[in-house]
Amino acid sequence: MSTEALYQPPLMSHLLIEGLNRYDDEPCLFLGDKVASYKDVRESASQMSQALKSKGLGVGSRVAVISANRPEVLSNIAAMQLTGCIGTPLHPLGSLDDHAYVLEAAEVETLIFDAALFADVAAALKERVPGLKNLLGFGPNEVGDDYMARAGQFEPQPLVAPAVTSDNIASVNFTGGTTGKPKGVMSPHRVSAYMTQIQMAEWEFPDEVRMLMATPLSHAAAAFFIPVLQKGGAFYVMQGFSPDEFFDMVKEHRITCTMLVPVMLYFLLDSPRATDGSMDSMQTIFYGASPMSPARLKEGLEKWGQIFYQFFGQSECPMVIANMKKQEHDLSKPERLASCGRPTPWVHVALLDENNKPVPQGEPGEVCVRGPLVMGGYKDMPEQTAEAFAGGWLHTGDVGRLDEDGFLYIVDRTKDMIVTGGFNVFPREVEDVLATHDAVGQVVVIGVPDEQWGEAVKAVIVPRPDVETGDELVAELQAMVKEAKGSVQAPKSIDFVEAIPLTPVGKPDKKAVRAQYWEGSERGVA
Repeated sequence: MSTEALYQPPLMSHLLIEGLNRYDDEPCLFLGDKVASYKDVRESASQMSQALKSKGLGVGSRVAVISANRPEVLSNIAAMQLTGCIGTPLHPLGSLDDHAYVLEAAEVETLIFDAALFADVAAALKERVPGLKNLLGFGPNEVGDDYMARAGQFEPQPLVAPAVTSDNIASVNFTGGTTGKPKGVMSPHRVSAYMTQIQMAEWEFPDEVRMLMATPLSHAAAAFFIPVLQKGGAFYVMQGFSPDEFFDMVKEHRITCTMLVPVMLYFLLDSPRATDGSMDSMQTIFYGASPMSPARLKEGLEKWGQIFYQFFGQSECPMVIANMKKQEHDLSKPERLASCGRPTPWVHVALLDENNKPVPQGEPGEVCVRGPLVMGGYKDMPEQTAEAFAGGWLHTGDVGRLDEDGFLYIVDRTKDMIVTGGFNVFPREVEDVLATHDAVGQVVVIGVPDEQWGEAVKAVIVPRPDVETGDELVAELQAMVKEAKGSVQAPKSIDFVEAIPLTPVGKPDKKAVRAQYWEGSERGVA
């Protein structure tokens, strides 16, 4: 036995096998009118992994997946883990151009797709991407193999982990990117294993885990798969998000936990059903992926109690850099609701200046990270990788500060900062003030071209239902920011819109919002 093998920790495939082997008939997955037991998922994962191997796939094979939420997605996540494939999820709402870019950049050879919804997309991608060799559909289709029929030819076998090490690449996920083309984040197997250990150590899961998944399984489920299995829980999966269906499922199945992005929470809070008793069984709402308005968080706490648990991370260092526990969501300390909690003790976290030196206590600095949770680099982007790892730290691009109690506040993204008349304005601080107004449902603040100041502060607001917008409200909102933050931060203009564009993972797409204001300008900002 090699020394390397002697010290290898359990990876996701080992945790997956152990979790699926614990139970047989207990329910593991509810989706529509289908219920899959632990045994069902275990056996389908075995059959699907054998089907992948029969197509020549193995450790290091590059596979992309595009699908709506359906039971096969969860079994396929397990099958790819058992085969040792390098996975790349494609978002169901992404464009054909985006998908083609990702497939080529990740050097994907096999595309697994939802035959009912994405056969045309798969066929179009086969035409555009020369390196795409295998098409496997969840069900009968005319453009590739029937993955499920092929899997059905095999007898279920005991699950066996692949021969991979901690540093082998497990996935290539593409960041939304505030500038230029998305970057392919290469995550070794150690990243997901270490993230899961921190989740199991710190995250506040209910004793009985009935977890409602309202986001795409292909993206979110992998992060919760092992904790739910290890706790003997079950997934309840929505096939599309709507407030009414969400409340119906929580009430019917006595859901105890869920994971939501802030914009979903805003829709739920604005629903007349928010306080009709549907949420009585809910014990933990995990939320993250983008900053949540402290004013809307306060509203959630008042309506549903201390059931919120915040996580903070990014693709390059996922989900567990910092977390704010349920009891730390304290209405008697409203300023803390702007925080993302305390940095986890299981990762080195520092706030550094532009010279990679620690900033003085209480001063803002870039959040930088070291530890097993950090990515392996950006695929085929050595310059961007070197920049991200400057000084021996992962630079997250987030500007944060720590208060005297050790809570981390994300002031803003370094690239989102507005420079107006030589002054730096962090949009997040302005957004948090505006969101306290009763008329404001959602808000993003951006810099727009200004001949005198270089950039001017603009707020783009989705008003709450039945709100009268006009000059009077604009003046009121501007005065509110001026009083709270000063005249430099006050928006010079405010636009009211029906909706703010979102990235595929549900974050406000500031790049798209900015683009319409910078079009035709000689100078653009990220």
